[in-house]
Amino acid sequence: MYQINFHKPIHIYFCGIGGISMSGLAEILHQAGFRVSGSDWKESDITRALEARGITVFYGEDSAHITDDIDCAVLTAAVREGNKELQAIRDRNIPYMSRAELLGQIMRNYACPIAVSGTHGKTTTTSMIADILMAADTDPTITVGGILETIGGNIRVGNSDYFVTEACEYTNSFLNFFPKISVILNVEEDHLDFFKDLQDIRHSFHTFAGLLPEDGLLIINGDIENYKELTEGLTCRIISFGRDSDCDYYPSDITYNAFGHISATIHTAQGEAFSLSLRVPGEHNLYNAMAAIALADYLGISRECSLSALQTFVGSKRRFEYKGSLGDIAVIDDYAHHPTEIAATLTAAQNYPHNDLWCVFQPHTYTRTKAFMDEFAQALSLADHVVLAEIYPARETDNLGISSRDLQAKIKELGKEAYYFSSFDAIENFLLENLIHKDMVITMGAGDIVKVGEKLLGM
Repeated sequence: MYQINFHKPIHIYFCGIGGISMSGLAEILHQAGFRVSGSDWKESDITRALEARGITVFYGEDSAHITDDIDCAVLTAAVREGNKELQAIRDRNIPYMSRAELLGQIMRNYACPIAVSGTHGKTTTTSMIADILMAADTDPTITVGGILETIGGNIRVGNSDYFVTEACEYTNSFLNFFPKISVILNVEEDHLDFFKDLQDIRHSFHTFAGLLPEDGLLIINGDIENYKELTEGLTCRIISFGRDSDCDYYPSDITYNAFGHISATIHTAQGEAFSLSLRVPGEHNLYNAMAAIALADYLGISRECSLSALQTFVGSKRRFEYKGSLGDIAVIDDYAHHPTEIAATLTAAQNYPHNDLWCVFQPHTYTRTKAFMDEFAQALSLADHVVLAEIYPARETDNLGISSRDLQAKIKELGKEAYYFSSFDAIENFLLENLIHKDMVITMGAGDIVKVGEKLLGM
């Protein structure tokens, strides 16, 4: 693999520069003195921000974008065989690498690279860790898969030994990383267009944990089934968190306030007990916060600093994000696109004041929808009313013979109301006709379903 010399900046071209992760890496290199350019399919807030920083962005796929002065190219996972820019890169013998390979090389430049992994919760937990490190004045470099208000975007370039990133398991990309500290939040079935089954996924996470050096640290959710199977053979230190008192960090006395925000007493293996209050809803966020506290404790950050940062943490964009009100009807947006995430979000919503709960869900990818059809139906049935948009295909072109109508039928079999509409306009009109006093609407999914709530609010 081509190795970048970070002491000798060169010209690097990003195919898919507008992606949330790709754009962050592009900015890190730009601030390190590299000449950075790239392309994306369409203009966005992210590409406009890159251009404002002096990075050249082309729109569309064109071999003319690839010039002889490019020293190396970085490809997003969406780039497939037949891509005109990829072919031009090969024709010119320009070395290239994946986004994950570049991220791994960047991590090696830091004494304390931190990688946050798990089937879900990565963005929120990475954001919590980022806020704690910021509050402790550690001046970290942060790349997160969402927009975090405290850093004004998805990237922060610091000047310390700390580097914090999400570590995604899809296509085993996190196996290209070089962490000193890793977090494993959960391990469940997902991305079955790549992995064979849950055992295949568990093997991948075990391999990821094995990347840690002997003087490293693994923070792992003790609620993962047979979690010690994932830590077998590790020589680094291991800290667990979870529901049970056998874990190094565990909660008791869990309560919710009038806004659905959670509080609990946190216990440690050293016999300590302290109170934690969050401004984000859901029990799942309590466990995300425990992972962040365990990391902060290990780094020697004062407990007072950690708790203070978490008490003011309001989440990142599209994670139970309050978008506004339509009269007295609250409109929330959430990125949940896996059955476990959906169940966690809808369970959290029950603690938020409302009359009826409407979930407007856009399934994400045909393979995920088909693999978890029954699980999606069960999770969505936690809402009073379910409104389905068509499946967002993302990278997929084969619809596998399914549509959201199949999911609608499954939900109805469970005795729940479920509606399907082929357009966002139809969904908006239906909601306007049926929402009543003090209802709550959650737009949910990893695609562009957020537009429905924004349109309702006139945004």
